[in-house]
Amino acid sequence: MSTSVALPDPTTPPTSPVQDIANDLPAANADGTRLLLDRYGRTARDLRVSLTDKCNLRCTYCMPAEGLQWMHNSAVLTDDEVIRLVRIAVEKLGVRKLRFTGGEPLLRKSLPSIIERSKALTTDTGDAPEIALTTNGLGLDKRVASLSAAGLDRINISLDTIDKAKYTALTRRDRLDHVLRSIDKCAEAGLSPIKINALVMKGVNEDDVVDLAAFALDKGAQLRFIEQMPLGPREAWSREDMITADEILAKLQSSFIMTPAKQPRGSAPAALWDVWKNADHSVHRGKLGIISSVSYPFCGDCDRTRLTADGAIRTCLFSNRETQLRDLLRAGASDDELATIWAAAMWEKLPGHGINDEGFLQPARTMSAIGG
Repeated sequence: MSTSVALPDPTTPPTSPVQDIANDLPAANADGTRLLLDRYGRTARDLRVSLTDKCNLRCTYCMPAEGLQWMHNSAVLTDDEVIRLVRIAVEKLGVRKLRFTGGEPLLRKSLPSIIERSKALTTDTGDAPEIALTTNGLGLDKRVASLSAAGLDRINISLDTIDKAKYTALTRRDRLDHVLRSIDKCAEAGLSPIKINALVMKGVNEDDVVDLAAFALDKGAQLRFIEQMPLGPREAWSREDMITADEILAKLQSSFIMTPAKQPRGSAPAALWDVWKNADHSVHRGKLGIISSVSYPFCGDCDRTRLTADGAIRTCLFSNRETQLRDLLRAGASDDELATIWAAAMWEKLPGHGINDEGFLQPARTMSAIGG
């Protein structure tokens, strides 16, 4: 008994794997552009780009004293590859904000050029993308003028304490004076508001919260306290030892007159409070924020997508899945193909990071390898 096999219709062109992927996504616009949508109604407008996994600090919560096994130079995206993927994100996928991170992005000597080339792009609103930088501040005082001239709009500086001895113990480097000088130079360069990120850790710097807040307010900077998250060495985090957002807020309210900020947070990670000089709230002193990724997750408002230094797309900081674009790019994939694959990765983004789920697994990559 014979079995007939239907032959393909020669008049119907075969579909490519990328076309099959595109068929499962919301339709692209007539000009071929599309948005980075997910199944839960979120749209990614903010791209975090890691430029290196290397860092010149050895913070105890991030890496061992001897550092980590760094990526080989051949694995890291070249400047042209970074710009190509950034251009695809901005001009084909609706990204409007760019944040360059690391590791420590100031270790990338070509950073001013990368910023300048990125600033020359045009978003779907007809404007240049907003460009920000997250840095530990070492050497920033010498480079902030060139970065600002290149198109840098905003800056975030990581600073967990203003106590010199604690800073040295925490970072394993005696460089606090360099960071403080960089903060002053950023103010002189007109980068406003300067944002300072402080990770709060039990038994390490929890007693520094008030002093650090007063320092930032006096500098006119916006300090955001961050709950410690499971992104460093696995033994460095436990939920039971975490200083919660409520505990941080209680410390602040014991020393400052505070009211919740009136403007909605939107997709920003920090919940903000206005700080007042007097009880009748007539003289504003500044703002403080708390990023409560563990206690009060804000996954439902997330608008971020991430590109690692070796060219992988991560849809969530805590994801255990990645989509590698570098290899496809180097194999000759077109802009439209790369954009479609990127959009497909975002379409599969999970509803939340799952930190509070019983089966949560910490990402295999540490924060320095993912990018902030």
